[in-house]
Amino acid sequence: MITFRSFLNEKNKGLWHNIHAKRKRGEKPNPPGHPDRPTKADFERSQKKEEVQEEKHPALKRAGVSGFSKPKRTPSHPTKSHVVVVKDGDKVKTIRFGQQGVTTAGEPKKGESDRQKNRRKSFKARHAKNIAKGKTSAAYWANKEKW
Repeated sequence: MITFRSFLNEKNKGLWHNIHAKRKRGEKPNPPGHPDRPTKADFERSQKKEEVQEEKHPALKRAGVSGFSKPKRTPSHPTKSHVVVVKDGDKVKTIRFGQQGVTTAGEPKKGESDRQKNRRKSFKARHAKNIAKGKTSAAYWANKEKW
């Protein structure tokens, strides 16, 4: 038989999860004084929010981004305008992309010039193979963020 204390030690399961599971099974709570009945301290512990600070991956710290697959502008970098840290399975990769100082329109805007439309079309055609490689290529992120 599994005791109440062993339920408390299971990962991602807590006191209230166990109480609700017991009710769902149709069981009555243990009477006061029973060794498996939760104490007042157990209830107080379950109501406190655990302050767990997740340690940031070193690559995220180094690049200065808030999370994986979240690009950030890098105006002080000498050549590249953006940086992103990508996680592909177990592999973590820092990608710098975009030419510093070049203005692109981002999403097509109403009243956009033909010249800018041609620039966008030309970039997408020139880098189509690399864009298709997915999140681990710089062309994918440049296409997504800048073009």
